[in-house]
Amino acid sequence: MTASLYSTLADLPAFALIARDADTVELLTGDVVDVDLLADIPLTDAAGTPREVLAMVPFRQVRERGFECHDDGAPLRCLIVDTHSALPRAEVLAQLPSDPIALTDAGFDISDEDYAAIVRRVIAEEIGRGEGANFVIRRDFTAGVAADPRLAALTWFRALLEHERGAYWTFAIVTPGHIAVGASPEAHVSAQHGVVTMNPISGTFRHPAGGATAATLSAFLESTKETEELFMVVDEELKMMSAVCADGGRITGPHLKEMSRLTHTEYVLRGRSRLDPRDILRETMFAPTVTGSPMQNACTVISRHETTPRGYYSGVAALFTPNDGMDAADGPTHDLDAPILIRTAYLAEGRLRVPVGATLVRHSDPDGEVGETHGKAAGVLGAIGAIPRDAPVVTAATPDSDPDAPAAAPRPLAEDPQIAELLASRNARLAEFWLNPQGDDSTPGPFAGRTAVVVDAEDRFTTMLAHQLRHLGLDVTIVPWSEVSDAAIDAADLVVAGPGPGDPRDPDSPRLRRMREVVRGRLAAGSPLLAVCLSHQIVADALGIDLAPLDAPHQGLQKTVDVFGEASSIGFYNTFTARVTPGTVRVARAEVSADAATGDVYALRGPGFASVQGHLESILSRDGMRTLERLVAAALA
Repeated sequence: MTASLYSTLADLPAFALIARDADTVELLTGDVVDVDLLADIPLTDAAGTPREVLAMVPFRQVRERGFECHDDGAPLRCLIVDTHSALPRAEVLAQLPSDPIALTDAGFDISDEDYAAIVRRVIAEEIGRGEGANFVIRRDFTAGVAADPRLAALTWFRALLEHERGAYWTFAIVTPGHIAVGASPEAHVSAQHGVVTMNPISGTFRHPAGGATAATLSAFLESTKETEELFMVVDEELKMMSAVCADGGRITGPHLKEMSRLTHTEYVLRGRSRLDPRDILRETMFAPTVTGSPMQNACTVISRHETTPRGYYSGVAALFTPNDGMDAADGPTHDLDAPILIRTAYLAEGRLRVPVGATLVRHSDPDGEVGETHGKAAGVLGAIGAIPRDAPVVTAATPDSDPDAPAAAPRPLAEDPQIAELLASRNARLAEFWLNPQGDDSTPGPFAGRTAVVVDAEDRFTTMLAHQLRHLGLDVTIVPWSEVSDAAIDAADLVVAGPGPGDPRDPDSPRLRRMREVVRGRLAAGSPLLAVCLSHQIVADALGIDLAPLDAPHQGLQKTVDVFGEASSIGFYNTFTARVTPGTVRVARAEVSADAATGDVYALRGPGFASVQGHLESILSRDGMRTLERLVAAALA
């Protein structure tokens, strides 16, 4: 290595520095090309030889899935790797610049008061009207930077290596006209030799002065809001896993992600897939932890409440590396490693931008969400030395440590018995179906030989539902509401009308009109129908049952309810409900299972049909598989 890594990198047109372990920094160099689509990422050269590519994927790529966004033209930028070398971290630290980079005209682009007002509007107008369970709305910390861009990038990268801990990737990616430097805690998706892993992280605990303790962290872990927020994003990422993995995915955890100034909670999801890694990346755009759920509607909500484009924030940096000794006949020819682009500073045209967002749920406190964005921005800015760093975590072994020196890593709080017990207790609320291995089972399911068409009403819970139906033996096809034909519906042994966002009473929505046609057509024909959540409400309306908004949304709420004489623990994601007079057990040709006090209808069944308000496929539905089997049997009977 040369005497000065900085002088070497100063002459390169493009490069990336990536730290993925405690000892090594990877240096990637090569040429840059911009492409339009993920499928265009050039994983082979002109002769067909596999090559390594590092791609910066902007948020605007969600358009590939037909989702809405503010389009800023941020390129899908590919570094075609010519050289990939490993450098000792200690030597990199010694050879990178360390003098602070001055900032001017620094502050958030949206005031605290205005951001709090946005939080209130999203809770009232989006979550409160059934548009989804949670949404991430961002704001940007911006500042002027007069220093040479590469000097700034390498200074900040050095500071992150020295002062941040617990990151999945610490990186500096330098390409013409654009620089990204960050320490992302979250691996969005990886694929190694066909094993796909996702790592949803949610919940942010800001360390108090003097550092986190078991007592202060326990209060965070006992928070209903933080717990439900994590469960909701796990549900959303399981939808993606079920779309790309034949075995649907299994969850392990929860774990703690302990960083220098923040601690998060996380799960790990794993499954197997033979898809091209570019297709895996496309089907998982993007993490609900930085968008919301359901994903498609979250993008629409973001477009309504964020007035500027996101650029690369909430996109991914995707490293595609050729597999050794594999070819297309064996499976994917490339591995994929793709962290989310969060906790990242962007530098272009002399301006620093640090985007940060808060996850807004029904329990959100506007002032608390404002504080969360301050904490996330300060975590990045403090780590890169752009603002005064917080004092390091003080332990009994380091009572007089230098506030400017790297903090000694304390004993992980996850090893504390009280914390470990609190983490483990979360799984008692979850469905064993998603916690247990889901390999091939040679035993035919009870409905083997039957076909099912699942009509997707813009909530990919349908992928999880289809996966469960396949375990019950059904041959399942998922079709979007806009593409499902009457012929396909008529030919299916069972039609499953799926969940989706919105007000079921809306007369103007083409999506809801089509779902009404599907439901009413099957009811009229007496052909087997299972309806879930939104479609359950449509069934109720067809039977003359009133629909009404709930006093408080049931987004990500676990309840134990009576389903035709059997207590069932089920996860609910609804803002509206079908409602009968308490004590009603039959309406028209349907049996009714309803709340004894409120009359809220949890399930319906009659000749050739059954419906359920809750999401039996959710990780919150401990009795989901049992209840699903009962309702499918009722519909097919």
